Amino acid sequence: MFFDEATITVRSGHGGDGCLSFRREKYVPYGGPDGGSGGRGGSVYLRANARLNTLIAFARQKRFEAGEGGPGLKSRKQGANGEDLYIDVPLGTVVADVAKHTALGDLMHDGQVLLVAKGGRGGRGNEVFKSSTRQTPGFAERGEPGEEHMLKLELRLIADVGLLGKPNAGKSSLLARISTAHPKIADYPFTTLEPNLGVAEIDSWPFVVADIPGLIEGAHTGAGLGIEFLRHVERTRLLVHLLDASSPDPVADYVAINRELAMYSQALADKPQLVVLNKLDLTGAHETYEVVKAALTGQGVRVYAISAVTGEGVTELLRAVASLLAEMPKPSEQEELPVQRPRERESATFKVVCESPGIYRVVGEEIERLASMTDWTNEEGMERFERIMTSRGVSAKLEEAGVQLGDRVRLGNLELEWR
Repeated sequence: MFFDEATITVRSGHGGDGCLSFRREKYVPYGGPDGGSGGRGGSVYLRANARLNTLIAFARQKRFEAGEGGPGLKSRKQGANGEDLYIDVPLGTVVADVAKHTALGDLMHDGQVLLVAKGGRGGRGNEVFKSSTRQTPGFAERGEPGEEHMLKLELRLIADVGLLGKPNAGKSSLLARISTAHPKIADYPFTTLEPNLGVAEIDSWPFVVADIPGLIEGAHTGAGLGIEFLRHVERTRLLVHLLDASSPDPVADYVAINRELAMYSQALADKPQLVVLNKLDLTGAHETYEVVKAALTGQGVRVYAISAVTGEGVTELLRAVASLLAEMPKPSEQEELPVQRPRERESATFKVVCESPGIYRVVGEEIERLASMTDWTNEEGMERFERIMTSRGVSAKLEEAGVQLGDRVRLGNLELEWR
C-alpha cells in the first residue's frame, strides 16, 4: 500500500528551570547568588531523505517529542540542553499546521530541514538577576514550555515525466518497457492503484518517469482515484498523455482528461504535453492514429504512435521526451526553509479582552511567555511579574478595561486573581 498522507503530533522540549542558590563555603558564609540558568529544550525538525519514498513509518508512530532542557545548578552551572529531534520524510513532502490551516514548508531536496517546533528557553538562575540595587535576588525563572503542533504531511512525487491517461491506456506497460520498474499489468481498468516510479534513459540522458493511476471524468472532485493522485502530477515537468487505440473515441478521452486537469488546477493544465496513441499493435490502430492525428494536429498538438507491448515507436518517443526536457528550464533550487515563527522577533504588543463579566484575557507573545516562566510559588518572583505588568502598561490597560479586585485575569494557560 502506498502511504502518501499522514497526520502526526510533534512536541519540543521544555526549557530547564533556573536555579535559586547562594554561594555557601567554609570561608565565604555570606556569598552572593550563584544559581545557573536552565538548558534550552530540544527542537523538532523534519528532514528530507532521498532514501525514503513513502510515509509508511507514520502509520505506526504518530507522536514525536524532543528532549527536555536540564535544570540550572549551583555554582553558576547551566543545565544541559535538550536533544533535538530530526524526523526523516521523503522528498516531495508538503507540511501543514492542522490547527492553523497554514502551509509550513515543502521539502524537495535531500538533507533539507524544516523547524516545526522550537524548544523552550531555559529559565534564568538568580545569579543573572543580581544588580547594584538587588544584590541577593531570591527568585529564578521557570523554563519556557515547549510547543506542540499537529502536522499534516502530504507526499507529492517528484518526477521529470508523468504518464497520464484514462484507465487501461497502457501507462504501466510503457513504464515497464522503458525502465526497470515492475508495475502490476493486467487487461482491466484500475490495475494501477498507486503511483510507480522508474528511471528511463535514451542516448545517455536519464530521467525519472511516474506512472500516475488512471483518471476518469469527475476526478477533480475525487471520483475514482481522483484528487488522491492528481496532486502527484503537479510535481512533474512534462506530461506524456497516453490515448488508447482500442477506445471508441480517443479524441474525446483526450479532451475529457485535459478538462479534469484544468478543473483541478490551471497550472497543471498548462504543463507541456506529448500526446501518444498506444496499442499500435492492435488491428485498425494505424487508421485510428490517422484520425487522431488529423483531429489534434489542427489544435497545434503533435501526436506520436507507439506500442508499449512490441516497442514500436518507443525510441522515437523517448528522444522527443529527452529533447523537450533539455529545452525546459531546470527547477530552481530551494534554499533551506526559514524557521517557523522565529523567537528573535517576538512581538511585545498585547491586547486586553473582556471574555465575560469578571474575566479578562491578556493576549501577547512576550507577556504570555514571561507569565509562563514566572515561579508562582515564589513571592519575589510574583512581585517581579507585577513590576513587568506595570512597566509594560498591561496593568493600566486592564484598569481601563474595567478590571476590579477579585476579577480573573488569564494569560495563556494561567489564570490569576486581580489584587
